[in-house]
Amino acid sequence: MKDFLKGLKVNYTASALVCVVVGLVLLIWPGTTTQIVCMILGLALLIYGAVQVFLYLASKERNMISQGMMLLGVVVAVIGVWILIKPEMIIMAVPVIVGILIAIHGIHNISQAITLKKNQYDGWWIACLMGILTVALGAVLIYNPFSVVNTVVRLIGIFLIYDGLSDMWIISRVFQVKKGNGRVVDVEGNWVEEEK
Repeated sequence: MKDFLKGLKVNYTASALVCVVVGLVLLIWPGTTTQIVCMILGLALLIYGAVQVFLYLASKERNMISQGMMLLGVVVAVIGVWILIKPEMIIMAVPVIVGILIAIHGIHNISQAITLKKNQYDGWWIACLMGILTVALGAVLIYNPFSVVNTVVRLIGIFLIYDGLSDMWIISRVFQVKKGNGRVVDVEGNWVEEEK
């Protein structure tokens, strides 16, 4: 059980660090990052679609499943080309997608805060406030009141940095409580003289 919790802590911390790093990249290079992401996504979809069409044409057996995969390949390839030609359309959808993910993360943080409260951790309300703020930041991105793409991308970067750092704090508290079973016990020590 101890090894499982240790592995879980490492995984949570790693994902929080990834959030911070991605957030920093988006904050520093907003325009370049979104263009690169759109290009990679468009190319990936185009290649996937082309491979599906090629596999269908190269296959000797052509049934309903292979025809369905071929049609899916054509649709995916067309979407890939569309993204490469008009990346701004995808960029408009990115804040909403990221906002939903951040809001879900915030709800998870609130549930962890409730776990801290159940384990009688005094600072549970700080974790709860962090979770509520994370949900609010996600809602801002979903609503997306910003017209300038670079501003939105920078905000996503800031929100991801906050999300990662708050996650690390909450995770450290949760595992501290689990390790100590929620209570800190003070004991008095007495010197014992060894008999000779």
